[in-house]
Amino acid sequence: MAKVSEEVATIEQGINTVLAPDIDFKGTLKFKTSLMIKGKFNGNIEADGHLVIGPDAKVEASIKADRITNYGEVIGSVEARDKLEMKAGAIQTGDIKVTDLIIDSGCKINGSCQMRAQGSAGKTNNAQSGNSQ
Repeated sequence: MAKVSEEVATIEQGINTVLAPDIDFKGTLKFKTSLMIKGKFNGNIEADGHLVIGPDAKVEASIKADRITNYGEVIGSVEARDKLEMKAGAIQTGDIKVTDLIIDSGCKINGSCQMRAQGSAGKTNNAQSGNSQ
């Protein structure tokens, strides 16, 4: 756990905006740079930048972002145009569409996955997932 805390702290230093652990936000988030969610979020996220979901965060949303790094829990559909990284202990419940996918040991995914060829949004390879660990 200490390794994860150190890794998150290092990533947080490069983040433009952080929604603190005590924030419970509902609505639509749109941003162009980087954002980290450490608390609760419910709604829609549309980003041209990097979204980081902290280890204790719970996000119930439809998410579209260039890059997503998930340490916490996401319930909803996720579309990462560049890359989705799921760090150890992350949970994804819902379908994902990605160009590049990195899953650490200990993650859980419940949903389908569409892998796109880089630079080709129309071509997908479908994979069904039960409870991956």
